[in-house]
Amino acid sequence: MNRPTQRVPVSLTVNGRRHAITAPAHLSLLDLFRDVLDLTGTKECCTVGECGACTIILDGRPVNSCLVLAAEVDGSDIVTVEGLATAGGLSPLQQAFLDKSAAQCGFCSPGQLITGHALLQANPHPTPDVIREAFAGNLCRCGAYQQILEAVLAAAGDGA
Repeated sequence: MNRPTQRVPVSLTVNGRRHAITAPAHLSLLDLFRDVLDLTGTKECCTVGECGACTIILDGRPVNSCLVLAAEVDGSDIVTVEGLATAGGLSPLQQAFLDKSAAQCGFCSPGQLITGHALLQANPHPTPDVIREAFAGNLCRCGAYQQILEAVLAAAGDGA
């Protein structure tokens, strides 16, 4: 016997834009972005919180969106990778990723950018060790860890 899917009202702000939706109770935040809001920059990879490709900023802190239900974020403020660019173009961190070749295949880049952005918001001048610790939950298939570290330092104004 098929039971009707329970739906819940969710109101949230994503990248400065308010959304009011009715979502299935089991819908992940990742699926909400990709399938409902058409924000496909947040990547789906492991769906178990291991890789960091789906990292977003939820109420000021980076989280894996695959582990959060949309029903849990009613009233929240969220930033996805699409929200990092400024009216004038790329954010300083996005530009540093390009300049330092930190975006190789690009699959992990959205999660890496969000993690770096959240770190720089909390600590504008992190040390290399602080950066490595902040990025511990973000995997890179291409092994561009040194370039990512250099990009974060450059965006902070602490690297060449």
